[in-house]
Amino acid sequence: MTERVTGTPGRRTLLGAAVLGTAALGLTGTAAQAAERGRGGSGSGHGSLRDLPVPTVIGHRGASGYRPEHTLGSYQLALDLGAHIVEQDLVPTKDGHLVCRHENDITGTTDVADHPEFAGRRTTKTIDGVSYTGWFTEDFTLAELKTLRATERIPGNRPDNILYDGRWTVPTFEEVLRWADKEGRKRGKPVWLYVETKHPTYFRSLGLGLEEPLARLLRRYGRDRRTSPLILQSFEPGSIQRLARLVDTPRVVLLSGPTSRPWDFVEAGDPRTVADLIKPAGLKWIASYAQGIGPTLDLIIPKDASGRLTRPTTLVKDAHARGLRLHPYTLRNENSFLPADFRRGTDPNAYGDVFGAYAAYFATGIDGIFTDHPDTALLAAADFNGR
Repeated sequence: MTERVTGTPGRRTLLGAAVLGTAALGLTGTAAQAAERGRGGSGSGHGSLRDLPVPTVIGHRGASGYRPEHTLGSYQLALDLGAHIVEQDLVPTKDGHLVCRHENDITGTTDVADHPEFAGRRTTKTIDGVSYTGWFTEDFTLAELKTLRATERIPGNRPDNILYDGRWTVPTFEEVLRWADKEGRKRGKPVWLYVETKHPTYFRSLGLGLEEPLARLLRRYGRDRRTSPLILQSFEPGSIQRLARLVDTPRVVLLSGPTSRPWDFVEAGDPRTVADLIKPAGLKWIASYAQGIGPTLDLIIPKDASGRLTRPTTLVKDAHARGLRLHPYTLRNENSFLPADFRRGTDPNAYGDVFGAYAAYFATGIDGIFTDHPDTALLAAADFNGR
């Protein structure tokens, strides 16, 4: 999921008023009671998509509004704040291990630039048609990668998160699976994970295909079944189709802007765009191998030229008619990431009226949402369900 880095550094309270509000409503600990309705799990390690509350709150890269993303600290905080699912993005190392990073370019999310022994690894690559210069996971063994420490990706927007730079290493996906199993036993219910294959066509071209090692790990940890508490996701439909042949774990196709084309479509010469995939015929095709879609929020409610929300599209109704769940991405508390209608004040890093934004999106009938601030989303979900 592509982000933008904006604005001048600003200050905010670490957890913000939303956490205090969570405590006031009794939405503390591992679950937000009002938003937990319908959630299953008896500690058996199994779940079902039907067990997830609606709206489902998905901790985007953990609780990345408060901790450096894709660290065990970020995942733990998301779970402690009550997120119903915690997300991981997967990329490979040179020796074939799956690790959790939003991108294989680790220049901005680790301290690799401070390691003179790796200065010669800096290079320029073209990935999915875009040129990047930096350091990349596929050029490091796992042992080498483990000598690095994770850092905040957007310190200009989230200067408080710099406090946690260097506390955690880059986790392997197997470490996350072990963590989830341990936390599930402690809490007496399964810990749900939401797992994305990043740039699968690119990595397959390097002999580092993601799907097969991912499927092996899912089988090893008993998360390869239709009722497993894990959702697989990818921006490349072909990756989801490949995973559907390997495991029965629930699957979601991610969708970006309407004029964009999945990279596997580009490589295969498939002319379809996202605009084609969100038409009834495209949704029917997706429903033949997946259980849901993860559209950008702009596909749910487009913005006008000033960045304000317009009228919702028919995507929610059309997807539901094909039996597909919708988990759009990504809502954040800061002004710079909110629709213009909900920005407050002039500081791009200050919190805006995010509760108003949640209400607008929840009113469309979406089944869940990715968020950097799970505690805020849980309060908004409780408000919505209390109507």
